[in-house]
Amino acid sequence: MAPRYWLVKSEPITFSIDDLRKAPSQTTCWDGVRNYQARNYMREMAIGDLVLFYHSNADPPAVVGIAEVVKTAYPDPTQFDKKNKYYDPASRPSNPRWEMVDIKFVRKLSRPLSLPELRKERALKNMFLLRKGSRLSVQPVSQAEWEHILSLEQSAG
Repeated sequence: MAPRYWLVKSEPITFSIDDLRKAPSQTTCWDGVRNYQARNYMREMAIGDLVLFYHSNADPPAVVGIAEVVKTAYPDPTQFDKKNKYYDPASRPSNPRWEMVDIKFVRKLSRPLSLPELRKERALKNMFLLRKGSRLSVQPVSQAEWEHILSLEQSAG
């Protein structure tokens, strides 16, 4: 089965593409997602799916790297930890609300692809990331969008 494509957002001061590259086995769990739609997207992820790593709340926000899904959705333990900022008192181990996936570093892009640059691309006009009010930290990317974004990496910007 062909891989699907996704985009995950992280603030670089919290967890950057370089942090992923330096993580043990260059792998991390994508925890702390507390939006039902983003969680549902993670539930759709399969091993081998490819992920655009996006630095949000950066100057400028940008796609900065590629990762791969290496473990499908499983319960996020932070939802049960009362000391964790992602604790959810309504979630129960017998019926967890929140899940996470594991992703592995593939590579950094040769240059960041900024949000303003992406907005100029007609081929990306329907991309979830570029929709007004789109704030989901996990979102789908079409194969055409994926290919176009990677083609931009080689252009001067």
